[in-house]
Amino acid sequence: MRLVFVGSAVLVSAIIFSVMIFVGMQGVKTFQGVSPMEFFFSTDWTPSKDQFGAFSFLYSTMLLTLLSVVLSVPLALSGAIFMAKIAPNWMREILRPATDLFVGIPSVVYGLIGLTVIVPFLAKFNDGLGYGILPAAIILAIMILPTILSISEDAIRALPPRFEEASLALGATRWQTIWRVLLPAARPGILTGIILGMGRAIGETMAVFMVIGNSPQMPESLLDSTTVLTTAIVKDMGNTHYGSTWNNALYLMALLLLLISLSLILIIRIVAKRSELK
Repeated sequence: MRLVFVGSAVLVSAIIFSVMIFVGMQGVKTFQGVSPMEFFFSTDWTPSKDQFGAFSFLYSTMLLTLLSVVLSVPLALSGAIFMAKIAPNWMREILRPATDLFVGIPSVVYGLIGLTVIVPFLAKFNDGLGYGILPAAIILAIMILPTILSISEDAIRALPPRFEEASLALGATRWQTIWRVLLPAARPGILTGIILGMGRAIGETMAVFMVIGNSPQMPESLLDSTTVLTTAIVKDMGNTHYGSTWNNALYLMALLLLLISLSLILIIRIVAKRSELK
């Protein structure tokens, strides 16, 4: 059994590294026809004219991820505090499974709701066009909320009871105990949940594809149609020939997504290691 487990771990690692190597080798070929300066810092994405500037995609991806996290964290953290320290047990037993159900909803369903509800509502404030980063961020905020909420709640509930007892014994109110004692003590777990939520937001495709507009341009406002890395890959991959500069550029975008996800995983491990030292 030891050999089976070791072999399974090696096989999984080999598959992951093989994917990264394949995508990386194919993506690096982009620079045979496009300079790194043009790819990373140009906003002109016109494959028909051999222009492959992906800066607008990178910018929109980062902006969308940060905005979705900003919208989701206050609600998720409030829900985690409520379920961990305020709600009675019977209510928590109802709310926690209900929250976890959001994870099982297919992303295309979220995109359909955004397309039929959020986009028409925002269109009233933007001359009939409701596509853009804002509706995509609202959809992503709802999608990553259960992840952040569940991990944050577990982090708060895992704290030793003596923290809360000592604070209350010193005369602190319930809110002061939560705000000044429990939340700082649970910070590593909360940050882990936020980073995992960011990872899902960066990699989400279908829901974003349906509401962002998919125009390869720099957004000047939150209701301007634009494109992120994932939607650019989905939209263009079927129109390219394998080995062409256009195709290689899409592989390079996929490599960037892999590197961003890997960076987030490393950040989680660093946060967890620091929490162990404390």
